[in-house]
Amino acid sequence: MTKRIGGFRRKTRSKLKKNVRTKGKLSLTRYFQEFKEDQKVLLHAEPSIQSGMYFPRFHGKVGIIKGKKGSCYQITIKDGGKEKTLVVHPVHLRGI
Repeated sequence: MTKRIGGFRRKTRSKLKKNVRTKGKLSLTRYFQEFKEDQKVLLHAEPSIQSGMYFPRFHGKVGIIKGKKGSCYQITIKDGGKEKTLVVHPVHLRGI
């Protein structure tokens, strides 16, 4: 039996890459943005901050906020035919 080589960000070179114009420090408004329950949000990863990041498979998906857990938000998305719950930091979310 072979072991899987690679980690969380394997094969995501182009998916989790920042645009040249957006490189540099991140504004604090992205950290402290607030969302309400049942609000739709877009999952858009911020590559410079790894904490609270979701699995790269869900990049670009739209989810609904179901609650808060610490400083992160609980988001439900549809993946195939199943509903999945993710815990995501607000840096990786964009309001719709």
